[in-house]
Amino acid sequence: MRPLGGFSVLLLAGCGAAETAAPTKPSHCRSMEFDAAPFIVCEFDRDADVRLRLYGDDGAPLGDFDNLAADLGDEAVMMMNAGMYHPDRRPVGYYVEDGTQAAPLLTGASAGNFGMLPNGVFWSDGERVSVTETLAFQALEAEPAFATQSGPMLVIDGALHPRFNLESESRRRRNGVGVSEDALFFAISDAPVNFHHFARLFRDGLGVGDALYLDGTISMIRAPEIYRSERGGQLGPMVAVMAEPDAAESESPDD
Repeated sequence: MRPLGGFSVLLLAGCGAAETAAPTKPSHCRSMEFDAAPFIVCEFDRDADVRLRLYGDDGAPLGDFDNLAADLGDEAVMMMNAGMYHPDRRPVGYYVEDGTQAAPLLTGASAGNFGMLPNGVFWSDGERVSVTETLAFQALEAEPAFATQSGPMLVIDGALHPRFNLESESRRRRNGVGVSEDALFFAISDAPVNFHHFARLFRDGLGVGDALYLDGTISMIRAPEIYRSERGGQLGPMVAVMAEPDAAESESPDD
């Protein structure tokens, strides 16, 4: 389903002044073209309310965005798959949910995209989200509230992963996450792209210093603000960014 562009409505009554529709909140997510390929990009502050989910209260994998929404019991601005997983949907690498570690950090090279070092960790300490290369994350001895390990890193300290090839014929739909000094970006391609192209989106198109590949082929997103709701598949780890509290509702009433 393609996103619908926003528009303004003007109502004219005779020669009277034009009335404009009430302003709406700007969307966190948008369509973006970079180097002739279409993407969906969602931007948030680095202190956004980000949550990772894999299992429901019954211990079974949630598996899709509908179950994730029901589990959260709150409105999510965006949902996306968030890391590689085994056939039974256990995470391939390090995974922490609500402060509880469900899988250990993996530091060695291995076959497949996950093991194309350097890989990395997307994580939150409960106040701020980060993307950190795996060995650097290990040295931090952090105790994250949420974390998911994936690979490869797309951008490391402003440099593209050294193994990416501009001319690579390996093109897939891909999704990933990156951070700049103050912003958090999630991106998903709407056409097959190679790693080099996807990494340049983050570095050159979004100004991101560190970015991590989350997965490909099965990549999906739900972004209600732009009328994007993808269904299907049996997902493993998923990430949700929750709506910010309405400022008017969060203020205490006058005595």
